[in-house]
Amino acid sequence: MSTAPTLLVADDHPLFRAAVLHVLRERLPQYRTLEAASATTLGQALQEHPEIKLVLLDLSMPGTRGFSALLHVRGEYPELPVVIISSNDHPRVIRRAQQFGAAGFIPKSAPADAMGDAIQAVLDGGSGFPPMAAERSEADAELAARLAQLTPQQFRVLLCLADGLLNKQIAAALGLAENTVKVHVTAILKKLACYSRTQAAVLVKSLETEDGVSS
Repeated sequence: MSTAPTLLVADDHPLFRAAVLHVLRERLPQYRTLEAASATTLGQALQEHPEIKLVLLDLSMPGTRGFSALLHVRGEYPELPVVIISSNDHPRVIRRAQQFGAAGFIPKSAPADAMGDAIQAVLDGGSGFPPMAAERSEADAELAARLAQLTPQQFRVLLCLADGLLNKQIAAALGLAENTVKVHVTAILKKLACYSRTQAAVLVKSLETEDGVSS
């Protein structure tokens, strides 16, 4: 397995992935590139390639709910910078990405030079955000702090809860014992200060933008 530093592009649109990969190869030829088209393949790539140095992440892919993939990656790989790439560049979306742990945000309408500059800034240890007019949200900061308490496995269970799955179905989907799922659900509700599975599902729903997240 190669140990060359690698950049991962996670987006479900093949043409856009190809465009981003072209920018990366032109601007950062010293890095290998990988691609993923869903939350599942994103997770597999991160597990199989510890040499990944940065993730470029679309907000809308199969298996994700708004900022859920960002929070999941940040929880499981806290040292790995994530740059969001999205066509939804509303100032509040950009601000929420920052508060939920992204190192940068690139609108899909950005020219190649701006995209390359933002990625290079993050790789250099900085951040790559466009100007933001939205104010910091204390509610988002609180939500991010509550979700940060969850283990990666608990976060997976939470997303299943949001999809309305029963404990037995969650156990089958994640390869867990049903009793283990029950333990996780109890811990999740306690950490999130939720009184019911429905309340936890509503919290996950809040990770989406008000207008829906488009890729």
